[in-house]
Amino acid sequence: MDPSWWAVAIGGLFVGFVVGLTGMGGGALMTPMMILFFGVPPLAAVSSDLVASMVMKPIGGAVHLRRGTVNKDLVKWLVIGSVPSAFVGVLILRALGDGEATQHIVKVSLGVALLFAAGSMVVKALLDLRKSQLIKAAAAGRGDVVDTPVESLRVRPLPTVFVGILGGLVVGMTSVGSGSLIIVALLLLYPTIRAGQLVGTDLIQAVPLVASASLGHLLFGDFQLDLTASLLIGAIPGVYLGARVSSSAPSGIVRRSLVVVLLASGLKLLDAGTTTLVIVLVGVALVVPLMYVYVYRTARPDLSKSALGLFARALTGRRRPPSLRRDTSGSRTSTTAARPGETAGETADEESRPAS
Repeated sequence: MDPSWWAVAIGGLFVGFVVGLTGMGGGALMTPMMILFFGVPPLAAVSSDLVASMVMKPIGGAVHLRRGTVNKDLVKWLVIGSVPSAFVGVLILRALGDGEATQHIVKVSLGVALLFAAGSMVVKALLDLRKSQLIKAAAAGRGDVVDTPVESLRVRPLPTVFVGILGGLVVGMTSVGSGSLIIVALLLLYPTIRAGQLVGTDLIQAVPLVASASLGHLLFGDFQLDLTASLLIGAIPGVYLGARVSSSAPSGIVRRSLVVVLLASGLKLLDAGTTTLVIVLVGVALVVPLMYVYVYRTARPDLSKSALGLFARALTGRRRPPSLRRDTSGSRTSTTAARPGETAGETADEESRPAS
């Protein structure tokens, strides 16, 4: 049964809000939502999501271009690999035909891509945590961490093109990966890149990548205009609203929830049973915070933080604010003092949320 346009628009509003809030989750949420909740055939869901993304991607990219947080050389090598491979990904689907077997292949490929996307978000969070803590350690006088300017980053052409090729194939076949997968690969290749550079560069390279995949799906896929229009009716205001509240909303909790949703969606697309789903989610909820504790303590051996407190912080994305007291003048001041080797600014924000 075809979904009502307003139901799809509401779903698009939710996904757009999450994208505006966190900068992630577009294709990774939109496509499985259409398949699992609205009964849209997998190929039609991928095609319609990519065309909708082609409309939304340039908006965020233009903002980063104006801010100067785009490494154009890095974009060039990524696009050399991703644009043709995204079109090839669509041609591979076309060569497989449009029967039930193809729909099953798309569904399974999407499930695997979602599991990788969830894993990549966890990896990025841990890498960001390690980098932020090393920078804070350097500020406290331990070592030297250099923040690389945008254009001074030394680009490695062959590995970057390879990332573009793999990312393009995945996007062309599943609509997932232009943000979550490629951004983590870039972080592994260029660990000194700043967060703003990383997001800006990824958004700009995603514009021609998604355009190539969209063109392929318009020509050879199962594009449905009414479905795409319904998505955009909700997604465009959703992105705007999410971006407006992103500075004050608890994005750490949202990103953790997003990882859970991606894992659950990927497992359901792979026809995993309820028992398997519960075991995997509980296992992730236990293992990932332990990894968080290990990364934090490895990066900051000078700080004596409770393992249980770090575990809870990793699980919830929240940290306990410093207690407040009134000084003799009647104003409220923090009772938390800087420990030896720790800056006052670090005490106020001793451990920022791990960016996901």
